[in-house]
Amino acid sequence: MKPCRDITFEFVEEGFPILHKYSKASFHSIEGETHTKTYCFDDLGLENNPRHFGNECNIMAEILFSRYDFYISRRMITHVTTNLNSSEIEGIYNIRLRSRLREMMNLISFDKASTDKRS
Repeated sequence: MKPCRDITFEFVEEGFPILHKYSKASFHSIEGETHTKTYCFDDLGLENNPRHFGNECNIMAEILFSRYDFYISRRMITHVTTNLNSSEIEGIYNIRLRSRLREMMNLISFDKASTDKRS
C-alpha cells in the first residue's frame, strides 16, 4: 500500500528514477522465476503534479501507463483506491488512462451511505 501523495514527494526528492521504481523495477527473481511486485496506490487523484528541477510530471499517470504496459505483457497486478468517479478520473488524467484502468482493474464501489472501511 503506497499513498499517491507519498510517491509525488519521492519524485520531488529523487526525480524520474521514481517512475522506474514503481514500474520496471517492480520485477524480482525468486529461485530463477521472475515475479512482479504488486502495489496498491492509495487515494489516486489526491496528489499534485510535482516538479523536479522545474520539470513537471503527472507522476501517477506515468506510473500507471507503464504498469499497464507490463499488465499486458507480463500480467503485472496493480490496485488503486480513489474517491473519484470515472468522469473525474478522465478529467484529471485523460480518457486514455481511464480506458486502461478500466481494462486492468476490477471496480469495487461502495454506496455513499456505507460505513468507512478504514476503521
